[in-house]
This record gives sequence, C-alpha cells and structure tokens, in this order.
Amino acid sequence: MSVNISQPLKINKQIFKNRIIKGAMSEALATSDGKVTPALIKLYDTWGKGGLGASITGNVMIDHRAKNEPGVVIVEDESDLARLTEWASLGKKYNTAQIVQLSHPGKQCPKGLNRETVAPSAIGFGPAMAPLFGVPRELTEAEIYDLIRRFGESARICEKAGFQGVQIHGAHGYLVSAFLSPKHNHRTDQWGGSLENRMRFLLESFKEIRKQTSAGFVVGVKLNSADFQKGGFTEEDSVAVFKALDALGVDFIEISGGTYEAPAMAGAKRKQPAKESTIQREAYFLEFAEKVRKEVKTVLMVTGGFRTRAGMDAALASGACDLIGIARPLAVETDVTDSLIAGANVKYATQPIKTGIAPIDKLAVMEVIWYAAQFRAIGQGKSPNPKLSPLVVFLRYMKGSIQEMILKRKPIITKLRAS
Repeated sequence: MSVNISQPLKINKQIFKNRIIKGAMSEALATSDGKVTPALIKLYDTWGKGGLGASITGNVMIDHRAKNEPGVVIVEDESDLARLTEWASLGKKYNTAQIVQLSHPGKQCPKGLNRETVAPSAIGFGPAMAPLFGVPRELTEAEIYDLIRRFGESARICEKAGFQGVQIHGAHGYLVSAFLSPKHNHRTDQWGGSLENRMRFLLESFKEIRKQTSAGFVVGVKLNSADFQKGGFTEEDSVAVFKALDALGVDFIEISGGTYEAPAMAGAKRKQPAKESTIQREAYFLEFAEKVRKEVKTVLMVTGGFRTRAGMDAALASGACDLIGIARPLAVETDVTDSLIAGANVKYATQPIKTGIAPIDKLAVMEVIWYAAQFRAIGQGKSPNPKLSPLVVFLRYMKGSIQEMILKRKPIITKLRAS
C-alpha cells in the first residue's frame, strides 16, 4: 500500500498520527515580556481539534534581548512554566505532537524593538529594507557560546513543560541561517569562512539540545534549500549541511528557502520560473527534496504550496518527503487536516498579500502579519476572515510596534527625568 497523508509515522519515540504537520507561523499573541497567553492556547486548541498529526509553533525566542517582533514567546527560564505546561498539554488532549520552534532572529528585528541587534557579522540589509532594519553588531565568541547554551536550556524547559520536541529555526535569514550564508557571515574565526565553519553554530546548538534533553525528545531543524541571493547559501551547501545533521542523528528536517529579502518561502517569484512539472506538483521545494532524499535517511518535511489531497499523497508516495507541512491555509481553515483526510482539497487558495504600498509589498512582512491578525481573531474565539484588508492590518501592526518601542524605552525616559 502506498504512503498517504492519513498514515501514522514514528519519529524517535513519538508517533505522529498522520502526515499533516502545521508549519511554523508567527502568532504574535504573547505578552510584551514573552509570556504565553490564553489567546495563544485557544488558537492551538482550535488547531488541535482539526486533526493535525503534529503542530510546530511559531518563533519562540531563546533570548529576551532578541525579539523579532512584538508578541513573540520567549523561553529562557522557567518563570512561565505553568502556562507553557498548559500549552504543551494540548498535545496529549488531541494526540497531536507539539513541537516548539526555537529561534534567534539575528539582525531581522525592526529598528527600535531591541536595544541592539547582533549577527555573525556587522552586515546590514540592502537599500529596500535598510529603513526598517538596522546594521547589527558582530557577535563575540563568548556570546556565540552563550547562545548555543541558550538553545539547549530552552529545549530543556520545553521538555519539562511537556512538549514532544523542538525545531531549530535554521532558515529564512534568521541567526542560524545567517551563520550558514557566506553573504551574511564574513567571520575569519572558527565560525566563518569554510562551510564546515559556517555550519558549526548550527551543529553545536543541535548537540547542546541533545545534551540537555532526553533520548526520546524529538529534535528537528528547519533549513533553507537555498537563500536565492547572489553569493549566499546554495543548494550544494544545503545538501552538505543536511548530510552533517543526518550523521548527528537529527530526527527530521523541514525544507524551506529564501530570506526576508528573497522570500521564496512565501511563494514569491524567483528569477527563474518554475518548471511546469514543479507547478503541477504544487510544493515549492519538492524538487530539492528529491535531490536531498538520495543523500540522507532522516525524515524529510516539505512545507509550502501544497493545496490538494492528490498532490500531497503523490509527494509522499514518491518518497521525496515523509511529512507534509501546511501553514497559511490553517489561518483561514482551521480544520483543514480533517477535510484533507476526508478527501477534500484546501478550500482557500492563498494569494500574495498586498497593501498597495509598493515598498512594503516587495517585502515578506505582510505574509507574516496578515496571518497573525487571523490568529488573533481565532485566539479570541472568532472566525477567521479571508477578506481582511492588508492595508488595515499593516497600519495596526505599525501602531503596535510603536507602542512596544515606547513601552520598552519608558524606564529609560523616567530615569533620565529623575536625574
């Protein structure tokens, strides 16, 4: 019998009841200091009811000094363990594996959100994004070792809370991805230069997580197939990193691609048009998955582009991947997994989110915040709205970001006035 989406899969010691996995999407529902809220738990409870085999959370930061946006969850100590435990308990409630995506954004933090941004090297964005993102400070080696420790500590806390696993976010231009890319990593020490050095931060973070968690705890990685930027992380580089992770015993690797500047993960057009055969098979990164499948034994997950039950089953049957990642459709169709298993297709075909403001529409930011607005509605017990205005969402987002910056600077202002 050929493999299909309804069949279970054992990963490490965890049984995924089917092959449909919620890919990570930014929820922006935490408190200003990164604590879990009832709205976040309500959102995941709603998704859990929809039949998912596993659910990967949105970005969970490992350091409160490095937030990629307002409302992001932070796990760096046990101060929020009770709420984290409540969030994790949804896994057992719905027999859905709960996987926490651990992340550090590197330089991809809006200006003013944090006191500073850090990265492998002090390299800023190009002209299109420079107005929104500052030039980062280069990390010291001591800081690199501290971040590696933080990945392990955050994973340990997640396991203590009851989550079934974690995923290192190594894609989309965030810190791990920046270390991997020669375009963004110009270091001359053991953390830069050769690919062996550039992948060291990822591999050491993975080892630290294994060290601080139990043998049965699932540890995965999200990795770019390529950056789609000149002088960046290439497919050849990616295959080599896949092989290195496979040798270390990674439990699964999710294939994605692109960065904020070249957002292939959101389905943006690339310089070269996709082959017709690729379009017919729906998924953005399936062709690369077929290539890397020949090189590694680990479980592979492909996210992005899948819209039909037939397309998903065909991808699994071909052996190119073992798990199907669904992300944006879940923002407007929370029970899409049950529908797919029943034989239906995705109801709402997602379209590029456009505000009508050209500089904004060129970036990937709207592909994050429009969906976050849907999550906010679901978290409040409301129905999602597929016709929600992108411009209205953007204006609300900017208002929230400004308020976050004001709140963050208030103690400094008060101190200056007192002196």
